Amino acid sequence: MIELLKNLIAIKSDTEEGANEALRYCSTWLNSHDIEHTVIENEGRLMIHAEVGTGPSTIVWNGHVDVVPGKLEQFNPVIDGDKLYGRGSADMKAGVAAMMEAFRRISLTPEALTHRIALHIVTDEETGGRKTSGHLVETGYTGDFVICGEPTHLKLSVQSKGIIHVDVTFNGKGAHGSRPWEGTNAIELAYEFHDKLKTLPFYKVSNAYYEHPSVNLAKIQAGDRYNMVPDTCEVAYDIRFVPGQKWEDIVQEMTDLALSLNKNTVVKPGGKTPAIVTTEDNEFVKTLAIATADVTQKDAVLFGQHGAADTRYYARTGAGAIEFGPAGDDWHGPGEYVLISSVEQYADILTKHALS
Repeated sequence: MIELLKNLIAIKSDTEEGANEALRYCSTWLNSHDIEHTVIENEGRLMIHAEVGTGPSTIVWNGHVDVVPGKLEQFNPVIDGDKLYGRGSADMKAGVAAMMEAFRRISLTPEALTHRIALHIVTDEETGGRKTSGHLVETGYTGDFVICGEPTHLKLSVQSKGIIHVDVTFNGKGAHGSRPWEGTNAIELAYEFHDKLKTLPFYKVSNAYYEHPSVNLAKIQAGDRYNMVPDTCEVAYDIRFVPGQKWEDIVQEMTDLALSLNKNTVVKPGGKTPAIVTTEDNEFVKTLAIATADVTQKDAVLFGQHGAADTRYYARTGAGAIEFGPAGDDWHGPGEYVLISSVEQYADILTKHALS
């Protein structure tokens, strides 16, 4: 399994072509173990669906082989003790390799399964997931419970924040840079808005997993000359909100604040992703927690994830969807690594849970 992971890391899958190459490698590996599967293509992106077992419910294991861009040397896997370094080692080729190995194991004794287990390997999670995981769900390949193998340190992420992108355009009044009092500086309006944003009611909402939403000032565009008061400033926010909040309420609070500073301000909501909640008393969560505790010899930990994953697509069908994967660090960073021991434990947990 670790050799499989190293081979996956060595494939530079930070482009569409590279991700498809990694997907084909997974297909070749499955074929070598006589595992029936289907390779599906949508808008140039490839994905795999495999299924084993019978029963009243379907558990989906979902993993992606595409990665964020990296330097050439990051695609050279390096082992140092228990750490395996390389782009995508944690996010999330380790999860994919462990899922493939666990799927191989359970395929040897399908009669022991009391549920159907589906394996989904996809190629565009890092760019939104619509063409692969989204396509699989849209065409009926879903389940009752979904595990996305994102790196979580073997903790069970039963919630994830929702997302709302908001563009705000501040329209001030231009003037000569030597006489700023004759104009209205749009950058200063944006600064004042940002300074007050975290005082709004939406930012004070919390639950058992989150202290508050997150606010990221992602982009800013304004001004082009020293000797002019900028009359326009455009800013863009990435806001991750707590389950139970409504994005419409957040945008309304932002709009009210913006207009109170300058009536010519324009607030425009963009992309949206709902928050995900899988209840702690979900039967699959409970049995997965037991399997995790049995393998790790530690109590399972449930938590809430700050980011988003392909769980969003499966959750739309009513499926319980969580993120759960091996331990590592610095994913998307230059020193990304995964703990080899956690990959081995992860494969054992998936196997045990499938057979429970």
